Amino acid sequence: MNPEPLYLAIDQGTHASRAVVLDRCGRVLASAARELGLARPQPDWAEQDGEEMVESILAAAREVIASVGAGRRAVVAAGLASQRSSCICWDRLSGRPLSPVFSWQDRRAHQWLRQFEPRGEEVHRKTGLFLSAHYGASKLRWALDHLPAVREARAAGTLCWGPQASFLAFRLLDERPLIADPQCAARTQLWNLGTRDWDPELLALFGLPQGFLPESVPTCRRFGTLRLEDCAIPLTALNGDQSAAVFACGWPEVDSAYVNIGTSAFVQRALTRDPGDVPRLLSGIILDDGETTVYTVEGNVNGAGTALEWLRQEMGIADLDTRLPQWLAAPDEPPLFLNGVAGLGGPFWRPDFTSRFIGTGEPAQMAVAVVESIAFLLQANIEEMAKYLPPAARIRVSGGVSQIDGLCRRLAALSGLPVHRRDDAEATARGIGYLAAARPATWDHAVAEEVFAPAADAAIRLRYRRWRALMAEATGV
Repeated sequence: MNPEPLYLAIDQGTHASRAVVLDRCGRVLASAARELGLARPQPDWAEQDGEEMVESILAAAREVIASVGAGRRAVVAAGLASQRSSCICWDRLSGRPLSPVFSWQDRRAHQWLRQFEPRGEEVHRKTGLFLSAHYGASKLRWALDHLPAVREARAAGTLCWGPQASFLAFRLLDERPLIADPQCAARTQLWNLGTRDWDPELLALFGLPQGFLPESVPTCRRFGTLRLEDCAIPLTALNGDQSAAVFACGWPEVDSAYVNIGTSAFVQRALTRDPGDVPRLLSGIILDDGETTVYTVEGNVNGAGTALEWLRQEMGIADLDTRLPQWLAAPDEPPLFLNGVAGLGGPFWRPDFTSRFIGTGEPAQMAVAVVESIAFLLQANIEEMAKYLPPAARIRVSGGVSQIDGLCRRLAALSGLPVHRRDDAEATARGIGYLAAARPATWDHAVAEEVFAPAADAAIRLRYRRWRALMAEATGV
């Protein structure tokens, strides 16, 4: 009798690379992780080391494969989820990085990008994205302008550049494919949603030469072979981390708002039809298997975990995580926080917005204000989606920051929707595993779940209305 098939899920995140072995029901059998450095050599810069990233993935994957012992022979497919908007330049012949991995947090070219604001609507219509230095185009142009190794490779015809995921697939797989999935390709801001390919006009707009980007391919197919010790495992799914997380529980529900809250936060609604141009929100493709397409409408909050880290440093609150539950449960009236940490995202889109408190208070109240600002920004995106999509019936939250009960309660009270939180630290890995396993009907829905029912909280709703008026005054939105 053949053993039940197993699947390897790789989740390459900002701070760590994780490898997880799952069975056909989506149960986690083993996991391993390796931490990863993030350098900030200058304000607005955020870089990672490509070689370190590759080695961290291989180390985690080898450990988890070894931990399942003889069961490793049953691992029949693998999936790779990675940071969507991170990008890198590398050499086509050697695979050597020619640049750092420019993190999705990197905004070094945001001033240079402002010259294209008159073309912003055209860019949004083609890509589903707003002009932003978080995406790849401005980073690749910066690399071409400032890194001699990139210019030399261009002249020699050996330059490759594009999504971090493309570099990782090139380095990890025996066949060294040059490929990019729809979600990660789109986050370069060079990929056309309509043609599902690189857009020559966008390349010309940003002054980037043609011929050096990977081939645009579907999300699911056989990409190549991942060799781990004595195992040769086909990689069959490639996706961004946030988009993979939507599939953690199996096929996404069209009436759920999926909210992943980590370093930043994302609100996503899955659709089986093209939403077209959705003003003030992002749109994209989170699955293309050659036959079926799943689209998404998305709002983002840059200042989620990053805002809490900013607060921790600004106020010197080393034990913030342990104090927050008590502070959030206190009845004290906090000030308001206009949260532009790491740039103000949807639905306002102000990259240079200055964060500020409106009112004063003790450190505990200031901390509550920052947490409430995350809930307020999420609610603003949910309200914007409601203008164009059928109403959501529930909110499904995941990510480390979603473990803050006070944040979930506030989001439920503001939205009037139940907030479902699954006890699942591996949402991204589970989602990319589901896609690698070819979407089995048996995928696990039995993970423990907590539901925060919407409460009648007049105080939080009043603070939200005051905050919304202040944001409208500050941004015009």
